[in-house]
Amino acid sequence: MSAPPRPRQLTARFLHLARRLQPRYLADLEALVSVDSGSHDAEGVNEVADRVQAHLRGLGFTVQRVTPPAAGRHRTGDVLVARRKGALTAAEGGRRILLAGHMDTVFDRGTAAARPFTLRGTVATGPGVSDDKGGLLAGVSALRVLDAHGHHAYDELVFLATPDEEIGSPASRAVTERAAEGVHFALGLECARENGDLVIARKGVADFRLTVTGRAAHAGIEPERGANAALTAAHLIVDLQALNGRWDGVTVNVGTVRGGSRTNIVCPEAELRVEVRAATTVDVHRVARAIREAADRPAVPGTAVAVEQLDLCPPMEETAASHRMLDLARGAARSVGLDLGAARTGGVGDANLIAGTGVPTLDGLGPVGGADHTPQEWLDVATAPERIAVLAALIAELGGAPA
Repeated sequence: MSAPPRPRQLTARFLHLARRLQPRYLADLEALVSVDSGSHDAEGVNEVADRVQAHLRGLGFTVQRVTPPAAGRHRTGDVLVARRKGALTAAEGGRRILLAGHMDTVFDRGTAAARPFTLRGTVATGPGVSDDKGGLLAGVSALRVLDAHGHHAYDELVFLATPDEEIGSPASRAVTERAAEGVHFALGLECARENGDLVIARKGVADFRLTVTGRAAHAGIEPERGANAALTAAHLIVDLQALNGRWDGVTVNVGTVRGGSRTNIVCPEAELRVEVRAATTVDVHRVARAIREAADRPAVPGTAVAVEQLDLCPPMEETAASHRMLDLARGAARSVGLDLGAARTGGVGDANLIAGTGVPTLDGLGPVGGADHTPQEWLDVATAPERIAVLAALIAELGGAPA
C-alpha cells in the first residue's frame, strides 16, 4: 500500500483542483451577488439559500432549512444547516467539523441592479461580494475540491449558512448554537482581512440599558422638590466613558441618551444605551460590575438607576486549540507560497456564537476582500484558489486529528 500524501503535497494537489474550479466559482459568485439579500429581505435571503442548498445537495449533503419566527414586523430568511457523514467514525479518530458563513448583506433591495457584480482584472465588486458571499462560496468550493480528490477522512461535516449575521443573528442564534453541539472544530468563512490575515480572535459585545428615575417638579416655581434624572445621567456618562483604558482591549461607549419631555419640568426619567466590547468573557464581567457600581452611586439625591443587560455576544477568544488550528493553516499556506498572519478584531460575527459554546474556532478563511458595508466593497478573486486550497487542507488535517 502506498503512503498517504504528505500535507505539503496534499495542499498542492488541492490548489491544482481549485484552479480548475475557478470558472465555476466566479459564475456562482456572480449569481449570488446578483441577488439582493438584506437581513430583513426574507425572500432574497431564501433565494440565496436555495442556491447554496442546491450546491450542497449536489455534494451529497442532507440539508435542513429552519424558518425562524418573525421578530415584530421583521422576518428573516431561513437558516440552512447541511450535514454529510465521512468515512471515519469517532472511534476511528474521525472528527466533526463545522463550516459557517452568512447569506445576508447590509444592502437594501435594488442595490444589486444599481450596482451589479463587476469583474475588472482580478477585482470583483458588488453588494456582499466580500461580506460574505465570496467566503460562503469558498466553503462550497473547498468541499468540491475534497470530493474531486476523493478525501472523506472525517466523521461529519456540518455546513451552516445564517440569514441575519449583519443584525447580530437574533433569529439564528439558537440554531447556530445547536449546530455547534458535539463539533470538534469550527471554520469561519468570513473573508480574510485586506492584508490577507486570518482571524484568531473577535471581541465580545454586551449591550446595556440604564434607566434613571428622578422626581418631576415645576422648574420655575419649586425646582427644589424635583430630582433631576438628566443630571444623574450626565454624571453617569462621564463615569462610564472613563472606564475606557482601565483594561486592555476594553471599550465602553454611551451610544444613545434620552431624557425629559419639557424644558419647564425637572427631568423625571432618562435612559442611556451602552455598548461594551472586550476580548475575554472575564473582562465583559468586569465592566458589567463597574457599570452596576457606578449606577449604585447616583450623583443627584432622590434619583435611582436600574441596569439591564440586554444582550451578550460572547468573545471568540484565543485558545491553545485555536492556535493549533492557525498553525495548521499556516503550514498548509506555506506549501503554496502564502505567509498568513493572524488578526484580532473588534467586529463580531457568527464565529463568536460558535466559540461561545466552547468549540475551537478559526475565522477569516475566505478569499481576500475589503471595504465591507460600503459601495466600494471588493474581492480579489485571484486569491480564491489558494485560500480554497488552504481551507480544504485544513479540513483534511482536522478531520482525522486527535481531540
